[in-house]
Amino acid sequence: MSTETVKTAQTAQTADGQYPAADVEGLSGERADLIAELRAIRHFLRLTARDLDDEQASRRTTVSELTIGGLIKHVTSVERTWAAFIALGTSALPDFDAMTEADYRARADEFRLLPGETLLGVLTAYEAVARGTDELLAGLDDLDVSHPLPSAPWFTPGASWSARRTVLHIIAETAQHAGHADIIREALDGQKSMG
Repeated sequence: MSTETVKTAQTAQTADGQYPAADVEGLSGERADLIAELRAIRHFLRLTARDLDDEQASRRTTVSELTIGGLIKHVTSVERTWAAFIALGTSALPDFDAMTEADYRARADEFRLLPGETLLGVLTAYEAVARGTDELLAGLDDLDVSHPLPSAPWFTPGASWSARRTVLHIIAETAQHAGHADIIREALDGQKSMG
């Protein structure tokens, strides 16, 4: 496993602990606001990984199994899946009622760096997914386009989500895990994303 320390990508205008600029080239209004907020919350999640090596990114610092590298890997998967749902509908999501033990193990592996995986690798994958989501949202004809959710214990039966609702879910999921990562980082070496 690489011990290379990862410097997170930041724009020249964004200092640690500050929101990035909210400009979304070529867009305005609600769509620009959604993309800007998603970019900001991604920034804070990535910021928790600044200057870490692979071992630090894989280290548990609380009673939780969560690690910074694992959280970034998980959020990448979540964003990729929900962006596909916006574009393709229900077929982009797994059949939760048919999940096997192997499927649940694979899902648990999303939360940790596996042998051969690096922090730089998961950050690079996250950047690629983020670009794809931003492009999808910028080119989407209508934020009201809606798809039915699959059967799952955590979804209301028969519910549908619009593209807007799905983006809000991606933002909420990313924000929740950015908070987890911030606690992990503070316990690791005292560094915080804000404050």
